[in-house]
Amino acid sequence: MFSVDITASPIDVTGLTRDFPRSPNGTGAVASFTGFVRGEGITALALEHYPGMTERSIMETIESAARRWPVQAVQVVHRVGELKPGEPIVWLAVGSGHRAAAFSACEFVMDYLKVSAPLWKRERDTKGSWHWVKAKSADDDRAKRWSRGATA
Repeated sequence: MFSVDITASPIDVTGLTRDFPRSPNGTGAVASFTGFVRGEGITALALEHYPGMTERSIMETIESAARRWPVQAVQVVHRVGELKPGEPIVWLAVGSGHRAAAFSACEFVMDYLKVSAPLWKRERDTKGSWHWVKAKSADDDRAKRWSRGATA
C-alpha cells in the first residue's frame, strides 16, 4: 500500500503510526520520520503546492523507492498552509521485511521531499515579513548520493 496525503489539517502522528498498514507475515520493520517546523527566528511557515502534481510527483518517488528496496507500504502525509513552530510538517513511514530496507527507503523518500517535491515554502520573520525559503546545498548534496546508486 502506497499513499500520499497533502493536507491543511494538523498531522496526527500517533494515529498515523498506530494505523500504518503492516502485513502480519511480511512486515518485520517500520521506519518512520516526523519533521517539525523549527522556530529559529520565525513565527510561521507557509507551504504552497500544486494540487495533483505534488501528489503524483511524491508517488513517483515512492514507486522508485519500491523498485530499489523490498518495501510493502509507504505513506507520506505533508502539511500545506500556514504552520506554527513546533507543528508537524511531514510524516513518513516505510514498512519492509527488514530494517535496512525500511531505513534506506525512508531516507530516500525524505531526501526527495526536502529538495525536489513541488512544495514552496515561505517564512514569516519576527518582524512580520514573509520570505521565500532557499534551498540548502547540504540538502542537495545528501539527495545527490541516490543518483550515484547509494543504497544506504
